[in-house]
Amino acid sequence: MTFYRTTRLMLSSAAILSFAGSAFALDGQDLLKKINAAYGEQGGMTVAADGVDIDGTTVTLKNFSFKPAGGEPVSVGEVTLSGVEEQDDGSYYIEEAAFPDINSTKDGVTVSAAELTVGGISVPAQPGDSIDSMLIAESAHTGAVKVTKNGAEVFSVLESEMNATLREDESGFDFDGAFKSMKADLSQAGEDPDSKEAIEKLALQHVQGDITLKGGWDLEPGTFDLSELSFDFTNIGKLNFGFKVSGYTMAFIKSMQDAMKQSESNPNKEEAQQALGLAVLGLAQQLTFDSAQIRFEDGSITKRALDYAGSKQNVSGQQMADSLKAMTPIMLAQLNIPELQNAISAAVGTFLDNPKSLTIKAAPDKPVAFPMIVGAAMGAPNTVPQMLGVKVSAND
Repeated sequence: MTFYRTTRLMLSSAAILSFAGSAFALDGQDLLKKINAAYGEQGGMTVAADGVDIDGTTVTLKNFSFKPAGGEPVSVGEVTLSGVEEQDDGSYYIEEAAFPDINSTKDGVTVSAAELTVGGISVPAQPGDSIDSMLIAESAHTGAVKVTKNGAEVFSVLESEMNATLREDESGFDFDGAFKSMKADLSQAGEDPDSKEAIEKLALQHVQGDITLKGGWDLEPGTFDLSELSFDFTNIGKLNFGFKVSGYTMAFIKSMQDAMKQSESNPNKEEAQQALGLAVLGLAQQLTFDSAQIRFEDGSITKRALDYAGSKQNVSGQQMADSLKAMTPIMLAQLNIPELQNAISAAVGTFLDNPKSLTIKAAPDKPVAFPMIVGAAMGAPNTVPQMLGVKVSAND
C-alpha cells in the first residue's frame, strides 16, 4: 500500500511538472513579434526567421535576417538566443544572442569576424517612451575582426567590447567600450608617390593601438557625458575627445525617431530631407552645450611631422617649428580674438619646443543653448570662444 501511494504521488508530480513546462513554454513567434514592435518604435528595422526552435530556455532562429528602414534585407544565418525568460508582464529577457561568424569576399577584399554576441537584452511587452518599454542591451562583443586584400591582411581588431549598465535607481546609464589591439597596414596604401613617401617618413607603415570610450547618461535632465573617446596608437600619440550636452531626454529621442520615420515614409526624398532638416533644427533648441575637450598627448609623431614638413621646404625640423611659432599669431590676428589669440600662440610655442600635450577646453560658466551658439557663429563668430569659455594650454 505504501509503495502504491508513493508511486501515485510520483506520477502525479510528474504530470504537474509536465503541465507546468507546457504552460510556460517559450513562444518564439511572440518573441519575434515583440522585438519587431520595439524596433518599429525605435527605428523602423524589422527582423525575420524562417523557423524558430525551442529547447528549454534556448531559442534558435533559423535563417535569421534583418531589414533596415528603407534598406534591403540582410541574411545573417542561424542565431542562438540562450537564457531566454518571459517575465510576468509579457516582456522577455535574453541572457545572450550568439551570431554566426562572418566571412565575406567581394572584389578581392575579405572581411571576417568571429565570436559575435550581444548580452543582457531586454525586450518590452509593449514599446513606449520609458526605459523599461525599450529594447536595450547590456553588452556587445566581437572576437577577431580582419580585413584582407588580395591575401594580405590590411586591418584587424583583436576584440571589441561595449557595455551599458543601468544604475540601481534607474536614473541613467553608465557605459564603456574598447576596440583592442587595432592594426592597420598602410605600406601598400594607394599608388600616389607623395602619399607613400609621407607614410614612410612618418613611420606609419604599420599602425597599432586601441580605441576606448567611457561616459554616462542621466535620463531626467538628458545629460549625455562622453567623458572619454580616445585613440591611443603606438609611436604616434593619444588623441582624446570629450563632451557634455543636456536636453538629450527620452522625449527628445522619441521626437527624433518620429521625425526620421516621417521622412522615410515620404516618397518625395528631396522634400523629406528638407522636412527632416527643419525638424532637427527645431529639436536642437532643446539641447544645451555644457562642456567639451580635445587633448593630444604626443608619442613622437610631432618631431617626425616637423622633420618631414621641413624637408619639403629644405629646412630642418627645428626651423620648421620656429617658422610655425612665428606664423601662428599672424594667422590668428584675422579672427579678432586677442585674448584667446595670445593663449593659443603661447600654447603652440610651448608644445613645439617640447612636444608633450596640447589641450583645448570649452567650459562656459553655465550651459549654453545650441541656437545661441549657431546665432553667434553666423552673426559674430569672434564671440563664440568667450561664450563657450574656450581655453588652450600645453604640456599640462
